[in-house]
Amino acid sequence: MLYKCKNCGGNVVYHPDKKRMYCPHCDGTDSEEEVSSGTVAECANCGAPLEVSPYTSACKCGHCGSYMILEERVEGEMLPHLILPFQISKEKAKKLLEKEFQSRFFTPATFLSAATLEGMEGIYVPFFLYDYLGAFDYAGTGTKVRSWRSGNTEYVETSWFRVERNLDINFNKIPVDASINMDDSKMDLLEPFDDKALEVFQKKYMSGFEAERYSEGMNNLEPRAREKARRDSEELLRESLSGYTTLQAERKHLELQRQAANYALLPVWVYNYQYRGQRYTYYVNGQSGKILGKTPLSKGKMFAYGSGLWAFLFAMLLFVKMILEVL
Repeated sequence: MLYKCKNCGGNVVYHPDKKRMYCPHCDGTDSEEEVSSGTVAECANCGAPLEVSPYTSACKCGHCGSYMILEERVEGEMLPHLILPFQISKEKAKKLLEKEFQSRFFTPATFLSAATLEGMEGIYVPFFLYDYLGAFDYAGTGTKVRSWRSGNTEYVETSWFRVERNLDINFNKIPVDASINMDDSKMDLLEPFDDKALEVFQKKYMSGFEAERYSEGMNNLEPRAREKARRDSEELLRESLSGYTTLQAERKHLELQRQAANYALLPVWVYNYQYRGQRYTYYVNGQSGKILGKTPLSKGKMFAYGSGLWAFLFAMLLFVKMILEVL
């Protein structure tokens, strides 16, 4: 299905800056009405066949440019509980990329061109969000060492302490991406997402963007969430144990009880750039604007810079030589 404008028939999309449904054809707002295609295989606007993967839940028609939502992939067991609507528009995402990379001298000239940036797409990535109650039980021995000098003598005093900690920790909305198409490490680095902006799922937020349904199950992905909770628990424990010179653990046990797990769609801008037969992918957090990606190096620019530098140095040597000959 898609959202059509009641006023002009154009494709109504969600606008992150306006935070409402918007028709880019007539500038209408909140003028949408649902139009269903009845099939996942064709566009509801022009009837053209859609090229979609088994996990696509929203896409852009390659023929007419309309944004389609595949209803049967956001229903039943595949119905998301929550969605974090895009808060950064495409234009803002472009400006963020330009600000991040335009000062890098050796990037290819086409890297930030309008034509290549236009190919950037916003994607709702499937995530599972896990809630846990954690109990961290720790016991061990700690030392505090102090030293001082009196005259020619240096003194060292070591104090020994019994150290115990019982930490109760609440973990809310630990995110784990559920897409086989997304690099797990990249999605982890793209965090954090502010879960306070999450809303109960509504299909309208998907209009204007691509989206995937989950391709990995909630229970299969839970070990990654538990590992994140464990690392955070270790950090909290270390903070509570600061001030000791050494620590020797005798008992160290973390218990996690899962309280809830929600299926959510989180916003990511994806920019793919082809250079010398290699693809470079950049990610922009659609809420915070955080950017991931490394720029390719233009050998032409590097060669030109090197040649110019050598020419300058050669000219300077000639100038110095002329001065010395005159003297």
